[in-house]
Amino acid sequence: MFSHITLGANDIDATKEFYDAILGVLGAQAGVIDAKGRLVYHHGGGRLLITKPLDGQPATHGNGSTIGFLGASPAAVDAWHAAGIAHGGTSIEDPPGVRHATEGRVLYLAYLRDPSGNKLCGFHRISP
Repeated sequence: MFSHITLGANDIDATKEFYDAILGVLGAQAGVIDAKGRLVYHHGGGRLLITKPLDGQPATHGNGSTIGFLGASPAAVDAWHAAGIAHGGTSIEDPPGVRHATEGRVLYLAYLRDPSGNKLCGFHRISP
């Protein structure tokens, strides 16, 4: 459904360290800073771009916004969460674990804020 997601960040170097770590444990290659100073990741047919805002104003997180990253297993989600904390992220909400078990669906989730305050979710569907 999505071709790409773009996030704002004020400190591209700190953001690269964070995203290289959390996306690396999910199998993505390290991000590349392009000629315009944008941090770019390619993985599984999608792109994540992180940039200083074009309007010159400070980057802020979107209140109510969450970006989910698919993990292959609960262990992958745990590794994603741990890598995020170790590289400048902040654990938020409950600890990683089963969060939603409704209508036969069991989801394993973990939540972080990146160094710019963007809310991220590590996601694994345990059952259909």
